[in-house]
Amino acid sequence: MNFIAIDFETANHLPHSACSVALVMVQHGKIVGEYYSLIQPETEFFWRNIQVHGIEPEDVRNAPKFPEVWRNIQTYFQENRLIVAYNAAFDMKVLAGCLDYYGLEQPHYLSLCTVKTSRKLFPTMTNHRLDTVCANLNITLNNHHDALEDSRACAEILLYQAANFGVEPLKKLVQPK
Repeated sequence: MNFIAIDFETANHLPHSACSVALVMVQHGKIVGEYYSLIQPETEFFWRNIQVHGIEPEDVRNAPKFPEVWRNIQTYFQENRLIVAYNAAFDMKVLAGCLDYYGLEQPHYLSLCTVKTSRKLFPTMTNHRLDTVCANLNITLNNHHDALEDSRACAEILLYQAANFGVEPLKKLVQPK
């Protein structure tokens, strides 16, 4: 199984307010690489977002803006390439919002949401929050809402699901973007 797991953290509710991003690269069912960057958003931070992820405005003062980060990661977003996220609707909205804000072209890729796969494959879990699913599957998640930790956990969840249920039930939930 080959895919990229992605996670964004945002400065506020605006879809172009990414303040960090992480990607975890999986080839042949193994994690083979990771990417993490803080991002300097061109918007204010909301106190509640800071409370959730712990990223402060001073942390991103010297960080690259999204276009520079995009140059480093855009090669992963190709047609027929699977991009996976826990709550993919949020992360894909942030990606699209950042690209729109900076006038960058929207890529075409395949998307899979591991919240949806978890709801389908683990219907009896008390809830399907990332930390709950990780705890139930014995997947390490030491720093929830750290983009790299969350994307790594997302990758591990999908690998667990593929190993235990096969890829057929997962393929049915893949969406083109």
